[in-house]
Amino acid sequence: MNNSELAQILIRAVEEADSSDRLLDAVQELAAAGTEEAVPTLIAALGYNNPGAAVAAVDGLIVIGEVAVPPLLQLIDDYNYGARAWAIRALAGIGDVRALDTLLEAAKTDFSLSVRRAAARGLGTLRWHQVAPEKLESIQTQVLEALLLISQDPEWVVRYAVVTSLETLAIAIVVTLPDQASRITNQLQQILDTDVDLGVRTRVKFAQEKIQQQQHHEVFAPKRKLQDTEIEVPHRGGGRR
Repeated sequence: MNNSELAQILIRAVEEADSSDRLLDAVQELAAAGTEEAVPTLIAALGYNNPGAAVAAVDGLIVIGEVAVPPLLQLIDDYNYGARAWAIRALAGIGDVRALDTLLEAAKTDFSLSVRRAAARGLGTLRWHQVAPEKLESIQTQVLEALLLISQDPEWVVRYAVVTSLETLAIAIVVTLPDQASRITNQLQQILDTDVDLGVRTRVKFAQEKIQQQQHHEVFAPKRKLQDTEIEVPHRGGGRR
């Protein structure tokens, strides 16, 4: 039996499931297969009013990755809010830049804190290599502005997600937007000084340490490389003459 045949069997099992438990089991097995053929059925499972099956479907779509993005983006316009919310979670997990506008809107305006959290986290896991070089600075600036705004969200879980994304963005823009890095470090310090939630403040400290480590590496790595080169040069010509 090849992968395509197995996928069809698993898809039928989802379609023929006659109870919540069987549906959950069938979606989990289909998600674990990780095949492209599973995408439409996994997306359909997002709207089945079965949270367990939806979680499994989201996990499967994230594993499948980029090929699931176009149909997920189409689902965003669906009137089924539950399915839309799960789709945003899947898009955030995949990190494809084609979902940028959707993630920005969800992180800023969605009424569900779990959706805002997922979208905010997704802004920190975008795959920057997918962006054309001439657009990279503009898009990273757009994400930065959004994260600075969302850092004022009233829900601590959303602010926590923002901190994780500010950390990854700070590391990503070391080369592309070095002049903007101070805005991130300043915002993190402000959160540390003012946020009422201990978990958020603790996460800020971790982010600050990671960013400082990266900055240290960027400053001293070229110097170490130069020193290593200078040490090796005298040996290339043999002994002293």
